[in-house]
Amino acid sequence: MIAKIGGGKDTAGLIRYLFDTKKAKDHTDPHLVASWDGFAPDPGRADDFDATKRLLVADLDLHVKQARRLGRAPERHVWHCSIRAAETDHHLSDEEWADIARRVVAATGIAPDGDPDGCRWVAVRHAPDHIHIAATKVRADLRTARHWNDYLTADRELAAIEKEYGLFHVVRGDRTAAKRPTRAEQEKARRQGRQTTSREHLRTTVRQLVSIATSPKEFLTLLDGLDGVRVDAQHFPSGDVRGYKIAIEGDTNAAGQPVWFSGSELASDLSFPKIRERLTGIEAPPAPESGNRRRPNPWHQATAAAERIPHHLNQDDDTVAQAHIAAFGEALDILPLLAPNHLLPQLQQAALAFERASRSRIRTKQDQARALRGAVRALRTAPFTGDGSGLAMFLDVAVLVVIAAAHWHQARRHDQQVAAAHQTLAHLQTAYEHAAAQPLAALAQRKPPARTVERHAQHLRAVLPDHADEVLADPAWPALAAALTQAETADHDPQQLLQHAARQRALDDARSTARTLTWRIKRLGTRPAPSEQARAAQAHTATITRATPPPSSAPSAPTLATSTVNDSSRRR
Repeated sequence: MIAKIGGGKDTAGLIRYLFDTKKAKDHTDPHLVASWDGFAPDPGRADDFDATKRLLVADLDLHVKQARRLGRAPERHVWHCSIRAAETDHHLSDEEWADIARRVVAATGIAPDGDPDGCRWVAVRHAPDHIHIAATKVRADLRTARHWNDYLTADRELAAIEKEYGLFHVVRGDRTAAKRPTRAEQEKARRQGRQTTSREHLRTTVRQLVSIATSPKEFLTLLDGLDGVRVDAQHFPSGDVRGYKIAIEGDTNAAGQPVWFSGSELASDLSFPKIRERLTGIEAPPAPESGNRRRPNPWHQATAAAERIPHHLNQDDDTVAQAHIAAFGEALDILPLLAPNHLLPQLQQAALAFERASRSRIRTKQDQARALRGAVRALRTAPFTGDGSGLAMFLDVAVLVVIAAAHWHQARRHDQQVAAAHQTLAHLQTAYEHAAAQPLAALAQRKPPARTVERHAQHLRAVLPDHADEVLADPAWPALAAALTQAETADHDPQQLLQHAARQRALDDARSTARTLTWRIKRLGTRPAPSEQARAAQAHTATITRATPPPSSAPSAPTLATSTVNDSSRRR
């Protein structure tokens, strides 16, 4: 059920609208289903409609007129709440709607239970699927009703009503969602032939700039350098930046003035103070050095940083977890700037969807995710080149992160964020399939000799006996065997690499264990090969690890068996 609450100062006008059947063609059989005392006159059931309507308005306005004589009546004394059931809900009777109306006026403070001085109100039904509650906000003791946060209190009561009546469960927010475009903004964009409103376009633009900026100063510089956009930065008397507002060139109001949006009007986390908090202390990515072959691959760095996010989400500090989810959102924001054209639609939609999942009421401890943010900024120096394995590798881990974020939000009953994570997952999986096809095929073509493949298979059976048959039957096994051969050519021990890759994270949640191992081996294989002494230490550690049974209380990686994400949404 959804409630919409408004107000006004014309009781007669509201009652006239609720009982009108001439102008409002969708109004059928308007009548009262409940009232403040159960005896209010009902114009819909009276012989003299006009006289009864005037009588009802007079009864509703009684206390308003009394308070007005004392100078205590509010100017906007009308309270109006419409409550609509979902299309899939069963038909509710008048008695059930009456019960719902009483519970809502009690929960919002209009007419609390057991309060004889509550406001006067009526509930009108003029359609099968909704009712309207009309009330005057002056109580019998001539005080104005205390109905602050009435939308939230009504929404909480409707959530309980949905459960008790077996109605459709509406996904509810926590007031952290970005403001939606108004109908006027949508109509304006449609007239101008644009697919998105100015608000939406500017929000995406600013989020992408935040994802690549390494400091508040650089963010303002990037913002000022945008083409087709007007920027106005506000300053304190000291000269420090206080905030900013932004407008699209040529987008004007009726008076010919630019339509400005402040950062907070685009989204709560895009105000300048919030951006400054996120960008302070980020390490700038190192400039590429010519001839330096040992420079870490930015895609590998970002993938390794993202792969640690599920670990942070499993810890007890929600502020740290929220910080890493927000930083991961910045990683998704930067991907459309780097990816090839055929991946742009899915990556853009993934970033837009996850924008809702990146915020909650939990305060973000931004300084805990600076390493991840630094790795994300380093990607701007690594555009999509070569076979695209870096992007595919990152998307493989990104799918896992989104699944873990959905688990985390679901455990905290962040309904809208869970729904947004599920939408993101679908787009990322599609993007991953397209991104991974070419690099996996290229790897598979470098098929090593049969004897080498058999040796890798033996290593696999020794290290991962529970997954070996599944991996060997996977179409991605040739690519994994080729990746192991490449690493072996670079002086790595294939068996120890498999052990290391298996220890990085549980494999039970991977839809294709072979693919997951392939990306891990490729990333590990680019690192310098360990010395003989280091290999001996790694072998000793692996022996101890295999000999020691894992504690039963150890936290495991999130699996889809305990999630609302279905099997078809599992990661690659």
